Parts: sequence; C-alpha cells; structure tokens
Amino acid sequence: MRLNQFIAYYSKFSRREADKLISEGRVSIKKEIIRDFSYQVDEKTAVYLDKKLLKIKDKYSVIVYNKPKGELVTKKDDRGRRTIYESLPKKFSHFLCVGRLDFASEGLLLLSDSPKVVTKLMESSLERVYLLKVAGRIKEEVFLAMQEGLSLENAKKGAHAKSVIESMDFAPFLDYSVIKNTASYSKIKVKIKEGKNRELRRFFAHFNLEVLDLKRIAYGFVSLNNLPSQKVRYLNRTEYNKLHAFMKECDEG
Repeated sequence: MRLNQFIAYYSKFSRREADKLISEGRVSIKKEIIRDFSYQVDEKTAVYLDKKLLKIKDKYSVIVYNKPKGELVTKKDDRGRRTIYESLPKKFSHFLCVGRLDFASEGLLLLSDSPKVVTKLMESSLERVYLLKVAGRIKEEVFLAMQEGLSLENAKKGAHAKSVIESMDFAPFLDYSVIKNTASYSKIKVKIKEGKNRELRRFFAHFNLEVLDLKRIAYGFVSLNNLPSQKVRYLNRTEYNKLHAFMKECDEG
C-alpha cells in the first residue's frame, strides 16, 4: 500500500496529515527519509515517524454495512453525491471497503480497519450472492452462459460511461435460481466467485437485459440477513471464527 495510507492506518493522523508529515521529512524507512507519498510498503516494513516505529495492530475489526442505492463507495465525490462515509458512524471513517457496489446497487458491504484483511477478502474466490431484477425474460442462451461462462471482447454495454475496461471474461456462475421469469421483468438469485467492475450489469446487458435492481446479500461466510438499510453491525462470533480460519489459511497457503 502507499506510504501515506500506511501512516493513516497505523497512527492518529489522517491521510492529508500523513502527506504533510512525509513532505516535512519526518518519515523514514531503513534510516532513509522518504518524501514520496506513493512509496509502496506493507505490514512487514519498518516505518518510523519522528524516529519512532509505527506499531502494527495485531487485532482488527470487520463491519457489515447495508448500503442503500444512491451512495458512492468512496471517501469523497467531486460532484457532491452522498458517500457511504457520510452515513457510517465517525469511528469507522478510517475503515477500508472490501470491493465496491456501484451507485445504483445496494446491499452487503464489508469494511475493515486492517488493509491485510481487506486485500485477502477482496482477492479471494469467496462466493458473492446477489438478488437481481432485470427488464425482460431471461432466455435459455443466458442460462447457458451462466453455466459455461462467457468471454466478451466488447463488454462496454452495462459499464460505467467512464470505464476504461473493454473486454471481460465471465467465469461460470457457481449457482443460480429463478424467482420470476416473465416478458416484463425477471428476478433471479445468482452466486458468483468474482467481483469485477460492474460484472453482472455487463453480463446481462450483453443479452439486452437491463439490470433494474441489484442487491448483494452475502459475501463468503457473511450474510446480510435482516440488517436494515443504511445500518451497520460488527461480525458476530461465528463469522469472526470463520474469518480467522480464512486468514490463517491465506497465511499458510
């Protein structure tokens, strides 16, 4: 991660304050003063602030947030749109998001104060479960693509207008179940193991099926359950036990 992020995570200082500390020459690594905000470090790097070692926290917290539609998963928006950090309690302002949900999507979002946990969860193949409502009937060719996977040279349809990602490979869905399938609209529950940029919107758009509603209801061993929209909770003991086992497996693997 970037040096200024590291300082913000493991000290009382904000990212902006960390930039100032770096520019003032108060941060060093291996007795060398570092003035590059983007200098890459990890949890094994000994970073000194005013010649004092920044200690890595052994404990970490993970929370579940039920993101509503109309919030961005970012710290600040240059267009003044509402972000999740305006809804989250201030004590979680330094927490990082495990992946994203776009502006029009809702549901389960995991956040943690441990960059390592965030990275491992985000890069994992843990299943993600979504409820979708699409405009129109889901035909057999769509179900076949869910089962066999899909590779598109042009996957722009369904993407954000400013996205630079053009081609995309869609792995076979882990599972799916149809709730309703009519000419006007359809509802389906899908289970995938990746979380690429607007992956599901791109997938269905290829078949001219606009995603009207998208809600994530589970991420690996964590489920949204009855958590109200715009509310937050910590992982429960069972979920933490599974997370610890997951992290141990990552370290051993």
